[in-house]
Amino acid sequence: MNLADHPTVRRFQAHAEERSAPPSTVDAAWLRHLNPLAPGVLIVLGGPIGVYQEQAYPFLTDELRVLERRLAADLPTLGICLGAQLMTRALGATVYAGSHKEIGWAPLHLSAAGRRSCLALLAQRQVAVLHWHGDTFDLPAGATHLASTPVYSNQAFAWGMRGLALQCHAEVTAHGLERWFVSHAHEIECTPGLSLGQLRQDTHCYAPRLQVRAICCWHAWLNQVLEL
Repeated sequence: MNLADHPTVRRFQAHAEERSAPPSTVDAAWLRHLNPLAPGVLIVLGGPIGVYQEQAYPFLTDELRVLERRLAADLPTLGICLGAQLMTRALGATVYAGSHKEIGWAPLHLSAAGRRSCLALLAQRQVAVLHWHGDTFDLPAGATHLASTPVYSNQAFAWGMRGLALQCHAEVTAHGLERWFVSHAHEIECTPGLSLGQLRQDTHCYAPRLQVRAICCWHAWLNQVLEL
């Protein structure tokens, strides 16, 4: 798929363009050509690989180098799932395989700082986010812890004034998730206690509410990082 056609990219582009600050959209294989100090918003999305697999996927090293410089400059940066794990590693903390996979819909438990952040819009009554990961991470030194779940304590953190890392997925839509259900069919079938039927049922219940709240969340974050 052309990156510009990625549904998540299109959603963030629409939000950012309303603020006249379109995000950078670069395939990971071409990150070595990206200026890490470029203005605007950089969003690093997820993927099925681990941060610690640099030998198999050398482009991860390029992503880490970009993030190291960008985060040091406190430029607007959002990491989701693998993107959050890359931010963690770039900030010197450890990313590692968790005890088991966390896949499915569940609410976020916000810290006091999280309740004062844009994530408060995602933790309102009857709102859940999608979790889909097997790795977890330690909180980077100097980062502000924002959210957890009963399964993993580190689900979101802020860095400086303009960095946000989300282990969970608040960007998903019911329509977009159908692609995930197909491309991750084997993983769904092989994960104990997980079923496609339950995922679809929960998606039908939670995705519409999340989509409404997520739009408010992204706007609030963009307002914060672009007005500082």
